[in-house]
Amino acid sequence: MNTATPKAQEKIGRVRMALTHQEADRVPVGEFFWTGFLQRCRKKWGEDFDPYRHFDLDYVVITPNMDPRVEPFTILESDDHHVLVRTGFGATIRRIKDAPMPSFESFSITEPKEMADFEWGDPRDPRRFYEGGDDQINGVGDALIRNLPAWDERVNAYVEDFAVFGSVCEPYEYLWRIVGSENALVWMASEPKRFAAFVDRVGAFLLAFCQAQIEAARGRLTGMYIWGDVAYHGGLLFGLSRWRALFKPHVQALITCCRQHGLLTVYHGCGKASAIFDDLLELGLHAYNPLEAKAGLDVVDLKKKYAGRLAFVGNIDVRVLETGNEEAIRREVLYKLRAAAGGGWIFQSDHSITSQVRPESYELAMRILREYGNYPLKLE
Repeated sequence: MNTATPKAQEKIGRVRMALTHQEADRVPVGEFFWTGFLQRCRKKWGEDFDPYRHFDLDYVVITPNMDPRVEPFTILESDDHHVLVRTGFGATIRRIKDAPMPSFESFSITEPKEMADFEWGDPRDPRRFYEGGDDQINGVGDALIRNLPAWDERVNAYVEDFAVFGSVCEPYEYLWRIVGSENALVWMASEPKRFAAFVDRVGAFLLAFCQAQIEAARGRLTGMYIWGDVAYHGGLLFGLSRWRALFKPHVQALITCCRQHGLLTVYHGCGKASAIFDDLLELGLHAYNPLEAKAGLDVVDLKKKYAGRLAFVGNIDVRVLETGNEEAIRREVLYKLRAAAGGGWIFQSDHSITSQVRPESYELAMRILREYGNYPLKLE
């Protein structure tokens, strides 16, 4: 089933052309938004404000319940300043008012031997797609996400007007929420057999979940985001050889699954992960996101190296948007638009539109994009 209207088909075509290195009518645009920015926008434009519709973006990413077990939060503490919850998979997360991100205070697994006994629910559980609830594995952005409508319902709300992407984690992005980042990095070296076995169990769960998501979508998805933070601003969190041995086969399985169903694939990895770009290209990945400028990445330079082979999504420096300086924003947008020549780039920030960005600043960036981002490009 594909219920895309002509408007959605136009956007799907625009996104597909960009990610297959072709020029459409204009440079496509996508984005992720932090809660504080959305609150500012609702004060300015009303409570019904929807950033995807207001700014006429081309695609939206909608994630089903990816939790190990489909169970809700338990609220442990709550007042006007913070909330502490226990997830359905046993971790505790604290959200402090006005803090940029929630923080994990404890994890489900605290000893290496516990990895073998960790229990998952059914990755194909229909509740993941057809019932609303709490978003826990995914809900660790700048807010705790509670009582979401069903994924199927959210897809239906956007599919008539946008290209819709589903999403799935690769194993490292997923397992650190269960064992903690420090434990993951230590056990990778100190408990290699136990850790590798756990990675394989996580990978099998995620592949089955990805397959189930595609089936539940019934032809409504244009592509799939693969979340995979394996780097920081200075490079990979662990050696390239470890990534290739432990995680690359599972990323391969996810990409292959998606491509077999005709889906575009975008890998979202924060930090400076350019060491794995050639490997991802080998695996058949279409595009990489978000290309953090603060990690020293420059999409104009990357495009020179990977033009026609690997597409990119993002790299608009959100720090520039946060300044509110109109001339600086103009320079940033016009410079990065050079990456759109020949297709192969989608306009997007280098992570998310943060709570420090004023609505007027993002609106300005979009006006500049609309003025100069039409093909054939005529840049200053």
